[in-house]
Amino acid sequence: MALSTCLASPLRPALAALRWAAPRQCRGFSAYPGPGHTLDLRGIFPPLATPFSPTQEVDYAQLEGNLCRYASIPFRGLVVLGSNGEYPYLAPRERLEVVTCVRRALPRDRLLLAGSGCESTQATIELTVSTAEAGADVALVVTPCYYRGAMTSAALVQHYTEVADASPIPVVLYSVPANTGLDLPLEAVLTLAQHPNILGIKDSGGDITRMGLMVHKTQQEDFQVLAGSAGFLLASYALGASGGVCALANVLGAPLCQLDRLCREGRWQEARDLQHRLIEPNVAVTRRFGIPGLKKAMEWFGYYGGPCRAPLAPLSPPQVEELRGTFNANGWL
Repeated sequence: MALSTCLASPLRPALAALRWAAPRQCRGFSAYPGPGHTLDLRGIFPPLATPFSPTQEVDYAQLEGNLCRYASIPFRGLVVLGSNGEYPYLAPRERLEVVTCVRRALPRDRLLLAGSGCESTQATIELTVSTAEAGADVALVVTPCYYRGAMTSAALVQHYTEVADASPIPVVLYSVPANTGLDLPLEAVLTLAQHPNILGIKDSGGDITRMGLMVHKTQQEDFQVLAGSAGFLLASYALGASGGVCALANVLGAPLCQLDRLCREGRWQEARDLQHRLIEPNVAVTRRFGIPGLKKAMEWFGYYGGPCRAPLAPLSPPQVEELRGTFNANGWL
C-alpha cells in the first residue's frame, strides 16, 4: 500500500499541516538536538508492531488507526523499526515510510525513536541519517551480531562511536541478547556512556544487577537506562531506570503508564500489585508466543494486529486459547 494511503484519513488535515511545515518544525519535539543535547526519556514507549495486510504489504491505514488509539495514552513517545516491528523483514523503502507516517501523526511533544542498526557501521550510519531526515528524534541502534564471535567490546565501542559521531540525532544503544545472541558488554556501555551524542541504552536482557550497575556507574554522564521489558519494569525503576520500551505496551499501554506513575509517586505497594498482574501476559507476548502472540492480543483490545510477515507463522487455535487464558487469569479480559 502506498504511503499516500496513510494520509487519506480523518487525520489528513492535521497531517497535511505538519507535511507543509518548515523542516525544523516537522521534526517534532527535539528538532535538531545535535551532539551533547539531552532529551528526557522518562516514561513508557511502546515498540510499535508493524501492521500488514492479508497480502503482507505494510498497511499504513491500519497503522494510523492504531496511532489514533495510542494518542489517548500518556506515552512518552513511540518506537518504530524495533524487534516487535519486524524490522528485519522490512525493505529499506518501507522502513523510511513507516518513520515518516508515524512522525506525521505523532503529537509534537512526544518522541519518536527509530531503529537504525545494521550489520556494518557504514550501513548503520546511512540508515541513521535517513531516519533522522524522515523525522526520528532518536536512533535506536541494535548490536551488529552476524559475526558475533568478532564483536568484542573494543569492536562494539568503535562501531557505536563512529555511528554517534556521524549521527545528526542522539543515539540509544540497544542490547537484546534473546534475538542477537550478543549482550553488549557492560564495560563497553560504560565507555560509550561518555560520548556526548549517546543518550542511553535499551537493555532487554533482564539482568537487574547489570542494569543497576549501569545506572550507578553512569550518574555523572546523564546516561539514561531504559528497561526493555514490562516483566522487570518495577525492579528497573527501583534501581533508577529512566523508562521502559515494552512490547506489552502495544496491548496494555494505559496500565503500564499507570505503573510508571505509581513508581514515580513512590506508591510501591500499588505498583507491586500491578506489576504482578503484568508478568505473565508479558511473558506470553514475548518469550512464549512472540510477535504472533502480541498481534493476536492487540486485536482483543481494539487494535489492529493482523498477520506477521513470513516466515513468522500465526498461532494455532490451542496457542490462541492459552494466550487468552493468560490474559483472563490476570484480570485483563
